[in-house]
Order: sequence, then C-alpha cells, then structure tokens
Amino acid sequence: MLKVKDIMTRELITVSPETEIVHATRLLLENRINGVPVRDETGKLVGILCQSDLIAQQKKLPIPSFFTLLNGLIPLISKKQIEKQIRKIAAITVAQAMTPNPVTVQPDMNIEEVAALMVDHNFHTIPVVDEGELVGIVGKEDMLRTLMPIPEAE
Repeated sequence: MLKVKDIMTRELITVSPETEIVHATRLLLENRINGVPVRDETGKLVGILCQSDLIAQQKKLPIPSFFTLLNGLIPLISKKQIEKQIRKIAAITVAQAMTPNPVTVQPDMNIEEVAALMVDHNFHTIPVVDEGELVGIVGKEDMLRTLMPIPEAE
C-alpha cells in the first residue's frame, strides 16, 4: 500500500509571509505548481498559498445581503466573512492572502486517506509534516501519478 512518503515532492519551494503576491504568483506559474507552503523566519509552517487564494483577488467586493425583520436589517453573511474576503482581494503580501494553519499529513499516512481529504475538502496541495518539520508536499498531480502503470524492467 502506497504511503505519502512514496509520492510526495521533497524538493520544496516555499515563501515567507512577507513575500509579495506578485513574486509568489510568478513562482507558482514558473514552476507549474498549485500551491506553496509558507514558512516564518524560523522555518515553521504557518500557512499555505494556493492558486485559489490568488484568484480570490479577481473577485468583486462582496455586497452583503440583508433581510428585514420587525423593521430591523439582519445581514445574511457575517461581518467577519466579509472582512476576510476583503483582505484577500486587497492582499499585497502572502500573509494577507494565505490560508493560515493548513491541514497537514504525515509521511506514513496511506494515500487513500489523503485522497479523501483532497476530495472531501477540495484541497489541491497538502503539506507533509514529520515531527513538526515540513518534509514535503503532496498535490493532486502526485496523486494522479499513482494511477499510471509502473513500467516493467527489461
């Protein structure tokens, strides 16, 4: 049975929270990757920046919907949600656009568990952490490679 350590990418491309969005976007495009782990100055994993976080900048500013009850206006979306969306749209640095405290997997997890995480939560890239240390990353492309037949040795 395949484990995460068998398919993960070990050569990591990472960014810091202070990295400018333009630079992070260039890294994703030039390396043809969906996401990058975000490390602080000590090397600790603090977030993940994915293409979807950057695409959020192209959204229009959300206009909250309200309904009236006894002559009062009640919002249908929380103020906190609106503020979060505005921060992503206006982001200049990775810290403002990233997903903090990302879900991680361990090297010895079965790939079936990772596949379930990806499908159930719409994750495209998941950091791999071993004893608190970032050791790799597993993405949908890594998972797809497991579907390819192994060439026979001649």
